[in-house]
Amino acid sequence: MSSAHTVFPVPEEVGRLYDRLTALDTGTVGGSLHLGYWDAEDDGVPLVEAADRLTDMMTDRLHVDENHRVLDIGCGVGQPAMRIARRTGAHVTGISVSRGQVARATALADAAGLRDRVEFRYADAMRLPFEDNSFDAAIAIESIFHMPDREQVFREIRRVLRPGGRLVLTDFFERDPIPAGLRSAMDRCLRDFIMTLARPEDYVPMLSRAGLRFTELLDITEECVRRTFDRMSRSRRGEGGLRTAFDAAAGEKFGPADMIDVDEFGAVLLAAQKPV
Repeated sequence: MSSAHTVFPVPEEVGRLYDRLTALDTGTVGGSLHLGYWDAEDDGVPLVEAADRLTDMMTDRLHVDENHRVLDIGCGVGQPAMRIARRTGAHVTGISVSRGQVARATALADAAGLRDRVEFRYADAMRLPFEDNSFDAAIAIESIFHMPDREQVFREIRRVLRPGGRLVLTDFFERDPIPAGLRSAMDRCLRDFIMTLARPEDYVPMLSRAGLRFTELLDITEECVRRTFDRMSRSRRGEGGLRTAFDAAAGEKFGPADMIDVDEFGAVLLAAQKPV
């Protein structure tokens, strides 16, 4: 899948980026920096609660319970994995190319008393270190855009999923051409956070080539993107985790406020399944 912007993710560079983020205290955002989901314009819940809502929406599409094993690809510091384990009883294995994230996630799981249901490993999604048919479901919350080759990741996911296993992910895309006056903000975001943009029309054939069956593509832009950047921007102007995290990661080159008015920057929730 190609991107309109020239960014070439390298796993080691992505790992170093998240090592820097993880070295900071992100407790003010619940340890997760992914999109929130707001049901309505007057929905005033904070970002951490809205982010949990999106995690839950994705988890519900996995159809898992205490008898299942879930792979969390790009697990961050483990908050979504622990939430999935608490809500469903499933065993969750989280992977990351950031050793700092793996260490922090493991420590947090220990503190939460969840080490019997969650584990975290340093691993590259392009070459998953698991046997065939190891998992009943896989989730990737805002991690696929860091991968050098989405289709290769999907082939690996198909390999480790059991027949009938489900994949749910979120990804970013350019839903309309970016106006010239906003392109620099977009380019800074992609460059500083080592991201590529998807083309939604590529997903069905790409999943098919990887041996997965497409089941859902939901545009979540209106419910997620603008308000997430707005909440992040407010936090950045104030105290604590998000300001520090973004400053350290991007060296003051990029800020969430830069993206608030880029309506062309979209997000999708995608679901697929390994054929039985």
